[in-house]
Amino acid sequence: MSVLTKPLSDLIGGRTAKPLEKAFEIRTVGDLLRHYPRRMAERGELTDLAALRIDDDVTVLAEVISSERKGYDKGLRLEVVVSDGRGKLNLVFFGKRSLWRQKDLQPGMRGLFSGKVRLFGKTRQLAHPEYMLLHGDDDIDGHEADDFVGALIPVYPASKDVRTWSISNTMRIVLGMLDPLPDPVPAEVRARRGLLDFDTAIRTIHRPGDMTEWHAARRRLKWDEALGLQLALAQRRASARANSATARPPVAAGILARFDAGLPFTLTDGQRAVGEVLTDELSQPHPMHRLLQGEVGSGKTVVALRAMLQVVDAGGQAALLAPTEVLAAQHARSIEALLGPLGQAGRLGGGDAGTRVALLSGSLPAVARKTALLDAAVGTAGIVVGTHALIQDQVSFAELGMVVVDEQHRFGVEQRDALRSKAERPPHLLVMTATPIPRTVAMTVFGDLDTSTLTELPAGRSPISTTVVPATEKPGWLDRTWQRIREEVAAGRQAYVVCPRIGADLAEYEAELVDIPIPDDMPPRRAPLALSDTLAMLAGGPLAGLRLAPLHGRLPPDEKDRTMTDFAAGRIDVLVATTVIEVGVDVANATVMVVLDADRFGISQLHQLRGRIGRGSAPGICLLVTEAPMGTTSRVRLDAVAATTDGFELARLDVEQRREGDVLGAAQSGTRSQLRLLSLLRDEKLITEARAEAADIVAADPDLSGHPLLAAQVAALVADEQADYLEKA
Repeated sequence: MSVLTKPLSDLIGGRTAKPLEKAFEIRTVGDLLRHYPRRMAERGELTDLAALRIDDDVTVLAEVISSERKGYDKGLRLEVVVSDGRGKLNLVFFGKRSLWRQKDLQPGMRGLFSGKVRLFGKTRQLAHPEYMLLHGDDDIDGHEADDFVGALIPVYPASKDVRTWSISNTMRIVLGMLDPLPDPVPAEVRARRGLLDFDTAIRTIHRPGDMTEWHAARRRLKWDEALGLQLALAQRRASARANSATARPPVAAGILARFDAGLPFTLTDGQRAVGEVLTDELSQPHPMHRLLQGEVGSGKTVVALRAMLQVVDAGGQAALLAPTEVLAAQHARSIEALLGPLGQAGRLGGGDAGTRVALLSGSLPAVARKTALLDAAVGTAGIVVGTHALIQDQVSFAELGMVVVDEQHRFGVEQRDALRSKAERPPHLLVMTATPIPRTVAMTVFGDLDTSTLTELPAGRSPISTTVVPATEKPGWLDRTWQRIREEVAAGRQAYVVCPRIGADLAEYEAELVDIPIPDDMPPRRAPLALSDTLAMLAGGPLAGLRLAPLHGRLPPDEKDRTMTDFAAGRIDVLVATTVIEVGVDVANATVMVVLDADRFGISQLHQLRGRIGRGSAPGICLLVTEAPMGTTSRVRLDAVAATTDGFELARLDVEQRREGDVLGAAQSGTRSQLRLLSLLRDEKLITEARAEAADIVAADPDLSGHPLLAAQVAALVADEQADYLEKA
């Protein structure tokens, strides 16, 4: 057993180890060593008290400026004020038994103070904080003094039961018991990249001599995190290349050639370039694994359709997996409309020189479902579009040659693999996302896929202007919002009104907020607006007389389909919807979108929603209605969306605002993220270097048999369920 996998209780006893396990899931020696200091406090440095947030459990380094007894009898208390020279923080100790602390907490004393930040009136305070005083330059009150004799004081992620000085003391004891730790990174890589050895890095990050040493240790340990992930991904890429697939080369006079000849528009340069890449990869005898990402409206569907037609020409079938019934139906309609007679083989007006498009969803009528299942099973349908219903046991394909997954982040590994398993040989895979991904996120999360990006918008797309409507601060702007919809409808155009939830089931709504940042500076708010209430309010008020209709995920499939058909045909003026319209909905005549409670949506989601307008010749108008106060995190997020239509810039901001552990799958896997130090945005150069080293290592040693410590590192990554998230790439 490696010392890093040894139970921590074996070294320090169960009494000391148990609180660490309960608070931080620290079970092994390695878990403890990877519980890195959040920062290093310098003895002459004080904490920025102005940055403390309510309800945070904090440890601050501050100086006592006053200490005073107040109250009498049972109301006796000690009130202490500490400062960093810019801001102040109150400490309060209740009861006679606490008054002795006044001898300790004299003005001029410095110390570490730990507790939960509470708001009493308008004053931030710590009630009954734990503390450790710093006496002079080299002496600390308390038995943990040895941990704080240096110029730097490690400040660890802590809890109310396990304070930072307790963790530091435990770390000192454990490090003192360990022999030099073996290094998993090859010496030649360390020399080439200028990295510390592992043992030095682990010891230094906890007990550095100065900040230069600390940063060098952090850089080395970031490398370990990046290299472990990139090795896992490199092995997956190598494994995929080793598989054999049926080559699907283009056919000179096939359906694709006739489709291209009849296209009523010109492909963008980007669409043509990506198309050439897909043509080449589909022609190879090993499966394609490619991510196609692009701006909203950049034409990914046409690129995917051309690839699917190449597979159909070569005797195979293509399955397109969509996350919702609305999107699946929209894809099927769009593909059939693009194909025209080429998508109606064997039907009246279709002839035989084409194929068919089948739609499979969970709530299709029995007759339609039976027909779709038969068309997929016998091969009559070359393209099968569907939701999760595609992965059910009764669904079979004559010869599944390609799988296209739209909005990949909404599917789990089991779902994707269940569909791919319906092919006799590994099918080609194309993953599409309309949510732009920063380069480093793509390298790390989608690193087992080759990536193509569409940045151009097809000709004819109109500009979209976005405005934040502060409903509380400027109620007149909200009135103007509804007037703007009436003006557009009077001009013959249409609008969307988007609500955060369907009806009264607030608990269900809150359970779906997995991708939306929770603001830490918002005052208490009312319940989010419901579609059912909003529809009634609009129909009886500001939009009275217009043709309004609801659209949400709980409507029966035939009603959803009929509503979308009527909206596309202009028989509905305003569609009051939830985020079911987020992707795939394409109605060129819709020019206005109003998003209610816009602060309850994430950045990428707002960008996706906005992409439903401006799809025709008239400019688009997006109005983000919010009650979020000026200056709050939520308002800043909305202002950012209003300031740019660059999806990649917004995606970068999205990653910056969200916890990177969630971005990398800790939330999905239910475990702690492997990335404790690595920043996807700040460490781009390091990630790129680690990816190159991982590719070379796996090329020379595919199963890492010559690198047992690296193999164990990758195995730990897989065991930690992080691989499930990597698989989703």
